Amino acid sequence: MSSAALAPELAGFTRREFAADAAAWPVYWRGSGPGVVIIHEIPGITPAVARFGRRLADAGFTAVLPSLFGTPGRRLGVGYAAGVAARLCVRREFHVLARRQSSEVVAPLRTLCRMVHAECGGPGVGALGMCFTGNFALGLMLEPAVLAPVLSQPSLPFGLTGAQRAALHVSADELAAVKARVAAGERVLGLRFTHDLACPPARFRTLRAELGPGFEGIEIDSGPGNAHGIPRWAHSVLTNDLVDREGHPTRAALERVLTFLRERLQA
Repeated sequence: MSSAALAPELAGFTRREFAADAAAWPVYWRGSGPGVVIIHEIPGITPAVARFGRRLADAGFTAVLPSLFGTPGRRLGVGYAAGVAARLCVRREFHVLARRQSSEVVAPLRTLCRMVHAECGGPGVGALGMCFTGNFALGLMLEPAVLAPVLSQPSLPFGLTGAQRAALHVSADELAAVKARVAAGERVLGLRFTHDLACPPARFRTLRAELGPGFEGIEIDSGPGNAHGIPRWAHSVLTNDLVDREGHPTRAALERVLTFLRERLQA
């Protein structure tokens, strides 16, 4: 499908159909160069997520956005987001409370990463998850082509208990494979706001404990009286809560993501 048939927010993207491992989604492509698979947050590929994809394409990457849920191009709204979130809680391919198990949807996403690498070339691909899908980027490291995993405010499992707030939403075998890759030189980047209840500090403490210096965690102050007036409820570092202004910590986090992708994929 040509970009002319897409929602205005996705103008300039090309829609393709993807099917693998019993999954089927539309996938939106833009740009050239090494591939970066961007796994959107709740409620879907909003204009802010599409804008982030354009930013990566403009930086010399092929931005690849699978649409796992929601309506591509639809604007964020409280009712829309709540409705999507409620439906996700009962979909079998998502395990929202699992501490030691990744969601089933990660397997076809690994296949997509492999396909993107085969088409785009380069040393490998990036995988960036956001919010509900944030920790998917960790599970995607079982695909050898994934060289640049980014976890932006990873929010699964939902933190109903202390153990869930500290968990990583991967199995013991998956975590062992991730740790082996990190020990061999791979790196993982994570982003969160300090007072984000959906992505609690215990989760980053676990990432640091398990991955050591292989994990780079960026935590942006959203506490009372912070220098940039970031609200306590700030959550989406690269999209809804991004302040695209020189000197703002979210802009610095965005620039670090771009640098991380260049270091891993364009070196």
